[in-house]
Amino acid sequence: MAAAASPAPSSSRGVLNALGLHRPELRAWAMYDWAVSAMQTVIMTAVFPIYFISVAGDGRPPEAATQALANANTIAAVFIAVLGPILGAIADYKAAKKRFLTVFMLIGVFSTLGMFFIMQGDLLLASTLFVLSMAGATGSMTFYESLLPHIADEREIDRVSTAAYAMGYVGGGVLLALNLAWITNPGLIGLPSGEGLTPSQATLPVRLAFVSVGIWWLLFSLPVLRRVPEPQRALEADEGTSANPFAVAFTRLGETLRELRHYRQAFLAMLAFTIYNDGIQTIIKMATAYGTEIGIERSDLITAILIVQFVGIPFAFAFGSLAGKLGAKLSILLGLAVYTGICVFAYGISTAREFYILAILVGMVQGGTQALSRSLFASMVPKHKSGEFFGFYSVFEKFGGILGPLMFSIAIGQTGSSRSAILWVIGFFVVGGALLMLVNTKEGEAMAREANARTHTA
Repeated sequence: MAAAASPAPSSSRGVLNALGLHRPELRAWAMYDWAVSAMQTVIMTAVFPIYFISVAGDGRPPEAATQALANANTIAAVFIAVLGPILGAIADYKAAKKRFLTVFMLIGVFSTLGMFFIMQGDLLLASTLFVLSMAGATGSMTFYESLLPHIADEREIDRVSTAAYAMGYVGGGVLLALNLAWITNPGLIGLPSGEGLTPSQATLPVRLAFVSVGIWWLLFSLPVLRRVPEPQRALEADEGTSANPFAVAFTRLGETLRELRHYRQAFLAMLAFTIYNDGIQTIIKMATAYGTEIGIERSDLITAILIVQFVGIPFAFAFGSLAGKLGAKLSILLGLAVYTGICVFAYGISTAREFYILAILVGMVQGGTQALSRSLFASMVPKHKSGEFFGFYSVFEKFGGILGPLMFSIAIGQTGSSRSAILWVIGFFVVGGALLMLVNTKEGEAMAREANARTHTA
């Protein structure tokens, strides 16, 4: 009996190894993607933008509410861009990555829970809570991602990163599906439906969806906080253990800015990512607002986002396998080529069916492209400065996130329509892809290994 059962665990370990989830700490780390992706799907992408425009923006033209949403995205991006590198350097020096992750996670969770109180015309409240929720999500991701080079080696880092994105698609997709079920049929959870409802009753299913995101986010953050160890403190030769952390942070930031030419490949990869991620983030953040503007029904918009989530699961894993054959850089370039075609197709869509096709195409490349960008960068940064480097990564990422929504806001203001901005997004993929082609990954990885060898533990 025991002999017959023995192949199963081995087979299970083989599957987990292939997926990049073969150790407990890797699975615990990946669960934060599961946790925060609920915010990204329901709040950032699917439900909240529609609610923002149709409820919080009630009494205003749809294009004015869309512009306000773009402005809120811009404010959140600037906030993280300013704080990311400073806090990242402090987290490195104090060995406090998980503590900073926790603080930003809680800011995001409580801001999301507060969205329950947004009613008709509450555009200022909606904008404020959205900015705080976005800051919590993106700030926590800076410290979460900085843990990656500490838990995964060079051979497994691509698989681990793409597996986490796949987990994120599952987590975000499951909660979005549940939210969609009770939003479209409130009676499933005992809520009133039909004609004659008060505004508070009519919006209650959606507001409860926001509450569910906060609870989900908090609950599934526990594995990374409990099971992933804080990386051991590593200091450079001229650093002591009792220095002022702010002074050390600014000293390190100054050194890194001067040494960026030394980490040229990591910097070049980060710059390329900044540009092409601008296009990716614009599609993520403005898709439902764009669909609402061109007349796609609310239920179709949310269903399309759900399609992205579940199509993304197998394709995120597939990109991890593809990176093992082609390398992360070539796999990313393939994703950017698909994104260029997506922009051309999106320009002319007008029906729900076309929006569904668009969702399938986005789901095929969104997670894999972003996950491999993360692991490519992580493989080329020194471990003792991972928080700082991912702080810069966040700055560059958010700077890219500023330009896309800002471009949409400007285009809407000048033309009264979002369509003219769609084709502009192609430029981000072309320029970013061209810069990525210049990155020498082997040289970047070698420089990171040399820097790691020059540190001492404390």
